[in-house]
Amino acid sequence: QVQLAESGGELVQAGGSLRLSCVASGRTKNTYPMGWFRQAPGKEREFVATMTWGGDNTYYADSVKGRFTISRDNAKNTVYLQMYSLKPDDTAVYYCAAALGGDLYNAQSYAYWGQGTQVTVSS
Repeated sequence: QVQLAESGGELVQAGGSLRLSCVASGRTKNTYPMGWFRQAPGKEREFVATMTWGGDNTYYADSVKGRFTISRDNAKNTVYLQMYSLKPDDTAVYYCAAALGGDLYNAQSYAYWGQGTQVTVSS
């Protein structure tokens, strides 16, 4: 089992930046790909970014490409999502997740999820 805990979400003005953190505990010795998803009110959960635990490959949703960066610190068992140039459309609950493999753009490939952290971007 892997436990994930996100933090860093808050209210920010449009154009601002935030860094979300996700600390993994439990069976973190396994090399899970790690991802970020988000869910806005009344919308389905959507893919934001993902990376292999080794960090060799990163992938982003078109809507955040060039503005968000996913990274990790293996020594701290932590994955980050650095967000720049935030827009009101980025308002959502952001979830960190660990995958067992498969299609990393698909939420169903992720076996472990955090509780989420709220990001609100005001216009």
